[in-house]
Amino acid sequence: MQNPRDEVQRIFGAGVAAADPFAAVQSGLDDVPVPALIVAVGKAARLMAKAALARFAGVQCLVVTNYENAADLAGAAVMAAGHPVPDQNGADAAQAVIAALHAAEGPVLALISGGGSALLPAPAGNLTLADKARVNDLLLGSGLDIVAMNLIRQQLSDLKGGGFLRHAAPQPVTALILSDVIGDDLSAIASGPTVGPIGTVLDAVSLLQEAGLWAELPIVVRTHLQTAGAPDPLPEAKNLLVGSNEKSVTAMKAAAGKAHVIATPIEGDVAQAARLICDQAVIGTTVWGGETTVVLRGNGRGGRNQELALRIALEAARRGWTRWTCLQGGSDGRDGPTDAAGGLVDQDTLGKIGDLDGLLANNDSYAALKEAGDLLMTDATGTNVADLGVMIRTG
Repeated sequence: MQNPRDEVQRIFGAGVAAADPFAAVQSGLDDVPVPALIVAVGKAARLMAKAALARFAGVQCLVVTNYENAADLAGAAVMAAGHPVPDQNGADAAQAVIAALHAAEGPVLALISGGGSALLPAPAGNLTLADKARVNDLLLGSGLDIVAMNLIRQQLSDLKGGGFLRHAAPQPVTALILSDVIGDDLSAIASGPTVGPIGTVLDAVSLLQEAGLWAELPIVVRTHLQTAGAPDPLPEAKNLLVGSNEKSVTAMKAAAGKAHVIATPIEGDVAQAARLICDQAVIGTTVWGGETTVVLRGNGRGGRNQELALRIALEAARRGWTRWTCLQGGSDGRDGPTDAAGGLVDQDTLGKIGDLDGLLANNDSYAALKEAGDLLMTDATGTNVADLGVMIRTG
């Protein structure tokens, strides 16, 4: 076998390649009517739009993506916005999307990928962008999973939870969706702009109260949630899934030649996830997908993949493993508010970190991995199908 660090990166790369947005959209265009408008939203929006324009040249096309993936695209207007925290550019982009939908004079093709929730903040009612940003900050540090966060976001938005369809009506909408949500619930991906909401406003209030966030919300947000009425029925749309975390895990297994797949997606708290991964890791190669959560207790920098990588290293040491290498990374190339995709750790990682306990207590996984020289740096990949992991264990 080649160097295990090179090998785990090669296998991870195969998973990312399987989520190539251009190929994913190409595979789903055969039954799509010629659109009058193409709207692409999310971290993979630019490449998804490029594929659609290759088939439907000359069609009006609006692309909204994160700053790292934004670049000019012939035939399209590309707008860059903030992620994971919404910003004014995103609010402006949301208004541009709404205006384009209202003006459409024929079928609309929506290209949806992960990240779209933060990238298109269209505050509902009397809410402001600052209100939504405050809620988003609270959600990101709450430990709630992506489905719960998106359920809450939908109740505060004019585009999420099917709002896109209301603005497009009466024009028909077809959506090609690249999933970053485990289980591929279409209503949760990018907060479901072309799908019905995950839950109700009462569900949102309950989740916020259970997470201990209710009292920290801006008063205008609490008022909005307490007074919002039942929405009108949604227009119908044709929603097609064209890429997912599961497909990328399958591609990693094929790239490894022979690998054990952890069948259940890795979710929940990173410490528990690390134990589950090590429970199931075999001698040889093990691959998995999923999306974990981190409860923020400090003010350090990092992300769920970086912290999970460190906790896997701790768990492997506790079990006395002597020869192993593990890569845990975000398929989008960005983990939390950092320039790293995750961590690439092995049996030597912990010995290169001075105060790991203190760094983890401060949620400073980025600093810990940087000290060890074990940050996974990939640059933005142009896609997003949640998180991927691979371990090679020989002792």
